[in-house]
Amino acid sequence: MGCTGTKHLFMKKECKALQKKDVMGSAERAMKAALLIQRWYRRYLARQEIRKRCSWNIFQSLEYAGEQDQMKLQNFFHDLLTHLSNVKPSVAAAISNSPAASLRGLEPLPKDQLRLAAAEAELYRNTDPAEIFVEETYRGAELIPPFNTEHVNRLIQSFKERRTLHAKYVLTVIHEARHYLKHLPNISVASTAFAKQITVVGDLHGKLDDLLTVFYKNGLPSKDNPYVFNGDFVDRGIHSVEVLMLLLLCMLVWKDSVFLNRGNHEDFNVNLRYGFLKEIMYKYTRQAPKIIQATEDLYSWLPFATLIDNKIFVVHGGVSSTTDLKTIAAIDRHQFATVLQPPGQHSNYTYKEWRQVVDLLWSDPRSLNGCQPNNMRGGGSFFGPDVTEAFLKKYDLSLIIRSHECKVDGYEFTHNKKVLTMFSASNYYDVGSNRGAYVRLDGPTLNPHIVMYVSTAQTRKATIQQRSGLMEHSALRELKHHIFACQSLLKKEFLLIDPSNSGTVKISDWCNIMERTVGLKVTWRMLCPKIAQVDHQKGLVHYESTFDEYYMTNALAQNGPSFLESLYRNKEALETIFRIMDKDGSGLISMQEFQDACDLLGQHAEQPMSKDQIEQLAKSIDINKDGFIDFNEFLEAFRLADKTPSLEEKSPEQEDYATFDQNLDQDVEITRL
Repeated sequence: MGCTGTKHLFMKKECKALQKKDVMGSAERAMKAALLIQRWYRRYLARQEIRKRCSWNIFQSLEYAGEQDQMKLQNFFHDLLTHLSNVKPSVAAAISNSPAASLRGLEPLPKDQLRLAAAEAELYRNTDPAEIFVEETYRGAELIPPFNTEHVNRLIQSFKERRTLHAKYVLTVIHEARHYLKHLPNISVASTAFAKQITVVGDLHGKLDDLLTVFYKNGLPSKDNPYVFNGDFVDRGIHSVEVLMLLLLCMLVWKDSVFLNRGNHEDFNVNLRYGFLKEIMYKYTRQAPKIIQATEDLYSWLPFATLIDNKIFVVHGGVSSTTDLKTIAAIDRHQFATVLQPPGQHSNYTYKEWRQVVDLLWSDPRSLNGCQPNNMRGGGSFFGPDVTEAFLKKYDLSLIIRSHECKVDGYEFTHNKKVLTMFSASNYYDVGSNRGAYVRLDGPTLNPHIVMYVSTAQTRKATIQQRSGLMEHSALRELKHHIFACQSLLKKEFLLIDPSNSGTVKISDWCNIMERTVGLKVTWRMLCPKIAQVDHQKGLVHYESTFDEYYMTNALAQNGPSFLESLYRNKEALETIFRIMDKDGSGLISMQEFQDACDLLGQHAEQPMSKDQIEQLAKSIDINKDGFIDFNEFLEAFRLADKTPSLEEKSPEQEDYATFDQNLDQDVEITRL
């Protein structure tokens, strides 16, 4: 009996021990599983982050390449005009005295006070809103001074309903804003003594939904809710007119509570390339030249920066080692209709003043000490932490808030948290590319509180993988457009290192050729499998597959670059040249405008054309014989000039291609296999 009880007790203890062991084993397995899942998830996030950064690198490289091209094109025409002023002053005067002279990047003639008054009277006479009739069918907002909060609410509602503001009211707002801005200093002074807070908004770039999101989250401006909008209101987005009108109206209603800084895109020489000019012409057609002329003058009255409580300096681009606030405060900013060119012999400002303004609007911070020219953008400076520290110490400031650069999360602290970059246009490069953000400075210490957002439901609801996929797809699409533009050059380079015509090259050679020929410093080795077929075992790339995924709807030339390739490489430059020649902004080049442009270009040609030759050329380009050259005819002339001898005998498909019609607002059609 006792033995039986002892045995039973022993078995009971053994069972409990086994149960305890099983329990411990389950816990251990669960822990190991959790650690494994965590490790997998970290790897997954790391892969998504790499994809995102790779796509980001593509977008930024393309953006900076475009800005460099714009600077080069602007400098080219500036040099031409400078040369022409010395050789043939009559032609230079004809161009410079056009209503849109400074819009074309040409230097204004010297102006005294009497001429300034005369210029102001002429501007108002040319752009008087009273001369514009409002049709009975118009259903948009009506903006008649004096403006109040109700006007702002009506305008917002009208824009939500996608109604275009009438040209009469656009000009009314612009002129009211011009008169107000004229009396402001170059550096605005904002105070939080009453409101105890202030909000700073970065680049909006025509993204109306982002501006409305900011107002929804943070409230409309008021005495209790002041704002600083830090430049780049227009370009790239399709609602630049709406964004600019809403900001100007808010400034006029709450004059002591809304501050607008000038950005590098508040410059019509930049607008020529990045879309705002095209948007105005599309929305306002006949009244577009008036709006363009008035808006250009408006830009020149925008202050350069805002100083908050003598503690925080808000500027669009940044500073440099030579930035001097006293010099900036004394500049006649109205002379800077454009900042893309240095002063010439007839300019009313010095090189030192021009350099100060360019650095404010175009500079970027970097991690290295010192100050260097910003070659990536083609203008401004790269300023290091030591430059920031010296500037803040010199003027007893605590922080620089700037914009100018798109950031993944809409903001970024650099230089030991002494520089804060704010970017408020979400989905800037494409859907899913980035968040927008604004910063609210609270309390007597102006403590920054950053709010991030995405203005489209599509990206708000997307998973991490979906967002990365959208961004990567968009980046690769843009990159492949640039690759296609260099197709013939790339094939020539590949054949040089593949004399046996095997169709393969080493991965390293493929990367070097792509970077050298396409001209973009992106992560080509990582991108290689996504662009071309790779034999990883042999380390070879089938370079012909680089061009397989996309094909043109029309046959390409087999020898030498085709028209479409040339068009892809030069489309933005051609569009900019067209708008430079179109001095009155009508969307058409008149015979006289064409004559002036040819005279200008002829001064640098080895064999300049005679007047009769220019007239014959203009008539040959004017296909429909209406006396004007539109953009389609301009591109057709480029096509004919770009033809190579190998295209003299064309196939039926190439004959069809000769009738290709390039619309003003369309890219060349690409079909995906």
